[in-house]
Amino acid sequence: MRKLLVCAMCMLMLLALGCAGESKRTAKNNAKAQKVVHLAAAASLEKVFEQQLIPMFTKKHPHLKIQGIYDASGKLQSQIENGLSADIFISAATKQMQALDKKGYLDSASIKPLLENKLVLIVPAKGASDIKEFKDIAKAKHPTIGDPASVPAGQYAREALTSLGLWQQIAPKASLGTNVTQVLHWVGEGSADAGLVYATDAALIKDKVRVVAEAPVGSLKKPIIYPIGILKNAPQTNAAKELASFLQSEEAMQAFTKYGFARAK
Repeated sequence: MRKLLVCAMCMLMLLALGCAGESKRTAKNNAKAQKVVHLAAAASLEKVFEQQLIPMFTKKHPHLKIQGIYDASGKLQSQIENGLSADIFISAATKQMQALDKKGYLDSASIKPLLENKLVLIVPAKGASDIKEFKDIAKAKHPTIGDPASVPAGQYAREALTSLGLWQQIAPKASLGTNVTQVLHWVGEGSADAGLVYATDAALIKDKVRVVAEAPVGSLKKPIIYPIGILKNAPQTNAAKELASFLQSEEAMQAFTKYGFARAK
């Protein structure tokens, strides 16, 4: 009886080891089969993608892994032109998308307007401020905006300020951020007393910055649109199409809305 019990225990141990080995082999094979989709997206999209959209998508598509690259849209445009291996591009303005499309980097048929954003004036959350409305940015001693040379938010800021006759007052004293994250940081820490960013950016750190006003109606010629497009030579074309389709779905749009974005009209 004792010998039978020992044999049974040995068999169970061997079976357990076999199952464990099979599980490891399956996991290893799945890892090998997993395809990586490279997403190049505007810096203002990082939070919603990393916290919401990527987990949502990969839960439905476990065979795919999304690798996000986030920065100013102008920088991403340059990187793509210089060989960045990307499958999908989402810019914070149509300018960068149109430039890449014109140069033949994108599948033109895949380009769609995805999101809309707003330009807002922010000040540090702590402390009193004389800046009460949008035009009061002229009162700021140390204003900041994104660098118009590469940051779409900075380009919109310059456009709004120019149309309001304020650009010449602001330009000489403005600190130019390399992306909206830097502008937020400067205002949040108090080294800048006012800044222009997207509404969605300001919503991310409500404890550090306060929104004073939106850019006045008419100060921008067109709405702030975030287009999406698939690279013509995308390494993972089919997977990129799946991701692009998901990002335009109602489910994804609900996540975008939570972070302050609106569906592009």
